[in-house]
Amino acid sequence: MAEAMVHNWTQLDQKLVLYRTDGALAILTLNDPPANTYSYEMMQELDRSILAARMDDKVQVIIITGNGEKFFSAGANIQMLANVTPTFKYYFCLHANETLSRLEQTPKLVVAAINGHCVGGGLEVAMSADIRIARKAAGKMGLPEVSLGVLPGTGGTQRLVRIVGKPKAIELMATGELFDFDRGHELGILNHVFEAATAEDFMQQVLEYSRQFTSPTRAAGAVGRIKRSVQTGAEIPFESALALERELQQQLFQSEDAKEGLDAYASKRKPVFKGK
Repeated sequence: MAEAMVHNWTQLDQKLVLYRTDGALAILTLNDPPANTYSYEMMQELDRSILAARMDDKVQVIIITGNGEKFFSAGANIQMLANVTPTFKYYFCLHANETLSRLEQTPKLVVAAINGHCVGGGLEVAMSADIRIARKAAGKMGLPEVSLGVLPGTGGTQRLVRIVGKPKAIELMATGELFDFDRGHELGILNHVFEAATAEDFMQQVLEYSRQFTSPTRAAGAVGRIKRSVQTGAEIPFESALALERELQQQLFQSEDAKEGLDAYASKRKPVFKGK
């Protein structure tokens, strides 16, 4: 059933978010160059792509990136926002929040491959990923919404503070500072900065990096539930988080990969995981 569902979704006439798979990797590409700004239509396509990757049993890691060498994403389409009603803006932001929360809560590792400038809503999209990797010297990042008289309204105020802490988050957003990727790495917003001659080389590096989290070398189900335990557990009371951890562990105890991992350890051999 899942395979049939994924087939239907990937056959949709999606132009604003390109969806493809490479083995156990699903690659979602924001596709409105040069700036890859997002509209309600793009968010709908991103939402469908996230669900497609979630429901595809073959997909173990999700990668989100931007089309081209200049931008990961410059955020929401400002021209669109200038021409719609306040009510539309509210529901647009609500849907964008719901979409990014769906990405964040999907029990599969999500890697943001930041190929160019990553500002405003673009950084908000990237912060909903679990791991963020940028191409060295390929652009700037930051949340400059204050210069438009608004705040980062797609989870930016909440995710940034959880990454860098209150004082630094407030300063970065109140000044609207843009900074390079090395500074983003120093702040802890980026996990890695890769040197690459071209955007294509960068993506190949990201794909290679991401494959380490897939079978047969890694128990992808365990990776996904580690992600789920951290993303949800960090936001609830400690005792509730421990209960969540126990429930996720029980799911893993029943998996084929857990049996393989324990048997391989006892037999002093390298495990071969199947993602089941």
